[in-house]
Amino acid sequence: MNDIAVIKNTKVKIKDLIIYFYIYAFIGWILEITYAFLIHKQFVNRGFLFGPICPIYGLGAVILILFLGPYKGKAGKEFFYSALAFTIFEYISSYMLEAIFNIRWWDYSNDFMNLQGRVSIAYSIIWGAMGIMLIEGIHPAIEKLLNKIKKHVNINSVLIVTIIILIIDLIFSVMKYVS
Repeated sequence: MNDIAVIKNTKVKIKDLIIYFYIYAFIGWILEITYAFLIHKQFVNRGFLFGPICPIYGLGAVILILFLGPYKGKAGKEFFYSALAFTIFEYISSYMLEAIFNIRWWDYSNDFMNLQGRVSIAYSIIWGAMGIMLIEGIHPAIEKLLNKIKKHVNINSVLIVTIIILIIDLIFSVMKYVS
């Protein structure tokens, strides 16, 4: 019961998906703070959580890893499905965060072809391009590195610690926004 059957004979270990979530959530946080620094000329923690991760990137990457495998090497389909999946995911995430916390973490209202300021065509194109980069280059390299690391590190211990830290961070972050 450690594997998830995705498509045909493809199986992905749940433990690996959790690790990928953290890796890509951290990479997303780096992208967000870099973007914010370039705009605001100072450090801005753009994530919902106190810690250095943006869960939307981690979960989005895991979704793409699970469902884009059959389209590897087919850039047009990878682009289209990445753009579509992440745009829908971004819209739902924006809606849910605003409904729960009455705060907007991003607003594309001034962007061309936006939908309620939650998504825009420009970012959909970026998500499509990032999906191709993820599936064709970034993820294979991270998967290879993770397989090497797992030979020397007790992944179960790492997962337990990171999950506990995430739960604590989530509790304190929710308290911050609800108070």
